[in-house]
Amino acid sequence: MISNILLYFLFGMSFLCLIRVIFGPTMADRMVAIDIFGILVVGICGLLAIITRRSFLIDIAIAWILLSFIGTITLAKYLTGKKLDE
Repeated sequence: MISNILLYFLFGMSFLCLIRVIFGPTMADRMVAIDIFGILVVGICGLLAIITRRSFLIDIAIAWILLSFIGTITLAKYLTGKKLDE
């Protein structure tokens, strides 16, 4: 019961992050929204892993958060004007 409420809450917050990605005034705002969206997806995967008792969802969550971290680092370097190999 409480897990269903949490799942709906996470989906609602994900929807709000996607709205910020679409209507964000700057590229930095959009990237922060994408980063928060990644965190919410990891939360959804973790909650679904607990509800359904499927361990592969934890693997998906770990892969998602690693890709999200790499994307955040890449955009931060791009926004500062540095090349990726510096």
